[in-house]
Amino acid sequence: MEPVRILAFAGSLRRESFNKKLIAIAAAGAERAGAVVTLIDLRDFALPIYDGDIEEASGVPANGVALADLFRSHEGLLLACPEYNSSMTAVFKNTIDWVSRVSVAETIGNKVVGLLSASPGALGGMRGLVHVRSVLGNLNALVLPGQVCIGKAHEAFGEDGLLKDAKQQASAEKMGAAVATAAVKWAR
Repeated sequence: MEPVRILAFAGSLRRESFNKKLIAIAAAGAERAGAVVTLIDLRDFALPIYDGDIEEASGVPANGVALADLFRSHEGLLLACPEYNSSMTAVFKNTIDWVSRVSVAETIGNKVVGLLSASPGALGGMRGLVHVRSVLGNLNALVLPGQVCIGKAHEAFGEDGLLKDAKQQASAEKMGAAVATAAVKWAR
């Protein structure tokens, strides 16, 4: 049987993003659980802000189609979503908006999704994940009930990119493994 495929990314463009560090940890956990993980950076898939007039005039941009193809070819999603003003980032929402225009059912619907967040704030980005969970649930994704939120992220990571706290490190790895395990059961 083919291993389950997981698409992983952070909803951040910043080079030194805490969420990019966090998604790498979760991706490693999914790989240890037997999944094949594709870790991408949204910087490599620049998109204009979603505009129906652009779509009508020229269709979904090439990077939107490329992202949709990636979403379509994976059974699960691992997402580390920063919190901006108590919600999701514009780049994350814009990505979902363009990808969903290709086909909600094939790109997001019925995908197993694991959510993580890291933030300098004490709550670790959990308020933003409420909105992410709502959007993805409305698009018929199976969002796992647990989530990992790393507060005081500016102090949480070591020079090696791993979390200093062993329990937090294990939680992030377990989220990756949980998506891998659930995707095998859900997709097959």
